[in-house]
Amino acid sequence: MLHPHRHGQRPARAAPAAAAHPRGAARRPAARRAARAARMKRFLDLADFGRDEVLSLLELARRLEKQPEPRALAGRILGLLFFNPSLRTLASFQAAMARLGGNSFVISSGQGSWQLETRPGVVMDGAAAEHVREGIPALGAYCDALGIRAFAAGRDLASDLADTTFNAMASLTDKPLINLESAVNHPCQALADWKTLDDLAVPRAGRFVLSWAYHPRALPLAVPAAALHMAALRGMEVIVLRPEGFALPGAIMERARRAAASSGGSVRESAERADALAGAEVVYVKEWGATGCYGDTEADARLRSTLTGWCVRNDWFSITARECRVMHCLPVRRNTAIADEVLDSARSVVQREAYNRLPVQMAVLHRMLKP
Repeated sequence: MLHPHRHGQRPARAAPAAAAHPRGAARRPAARRAARAARMKRFLDLADFGRDEVLSLLELARRLEKQPEPRALAGRILGLLFFNPSLRTLASFQAAMARLGGNSFVISSGQGSWQLETRPGVVMDGAAAEHVREGIPALGAYCDALGIRAFAAGRDLASDLADTTFNAMASLTDKPLINLESAVNHPCQALADWKTLDDLAVPRAGRFVLSWAYHPRALPLAVPAAALHMAALRGMEVIVLRPEGFALPGAIMERARRAAASSGGSVRESAERADALAGAEVVYVKEWGATGCYGDTEADARLRSTLTGWCVRNDWFSITARECRVMHCLPVRRNTAIADEVLDSARSVVQREAYNRLPVQMAVLHRMLKP
């Protein structure tokens, strides 16, 4: 006699049960289809999402923070590929995946693994032993989602603004993909910063000052660009405070202005501290290179050599809002970019920003990988 389960036949007793709950039986597959349709495929740029979508992610982050789901991603694997150093991004993604019941592996190019080449058409007669064109598809085969960190080369502004290297690598995999920081973007940091502002009940329309700070060398544009866009999309009054010669590229400013226009915010620049800091609710401190001489280290060094006074100290807050907060993505050079007296004060929220990387990345992974 044929066994009904082994040969695709339903047991006779199953029919009445299905008939008793016709709506529920139909609803469950529909709900699963809707969940699959809503599943996030890529998290590369906060600008890829509408304001309501970002708010939904933040709501999920708050829920997971209060009501963990330790088996949500059981059996899922996250691959993390780093071309540059990391502390918070690496640790928080591994922790996020573990807290959701999944696993992760880490590849740091040239450190315990083959050094990977990213340049197209290059004659590989140097240190790199493998090209990303082979390496990334191989890594993608071992995981359910992949995260990549690749900083700006810092030589060609147009190429870095186009995120040429990161986008070329992104094209090599069809797996769900997360930007762990690219030439001009750091969406995970931006999402954590937004949550930090919400946690602190910073008014949506409050004044947000993105301030340049001194560093002995040029740093990438990724975090300032991401923070600027985040605050604009949140609907804040955003002012980029920077010395002459350190204006952010027009493309970055224009994108932020579009985000502000859609959210009721505003974006402008200033080289005057008194103008920018008056009444500020937030001073977001970040270092970046001179874009007018992008890639010219000697010219950049000459330009910044007279700007050591751009270290954020207590006297910066004499005209801000009384409860003005100081933010920085970390790492930060003490007494170079921000003084001890500020970093160690109650107005510094850098550790809250760092902590918030965990819940927001749990939300990203949950939306990307939960069955």
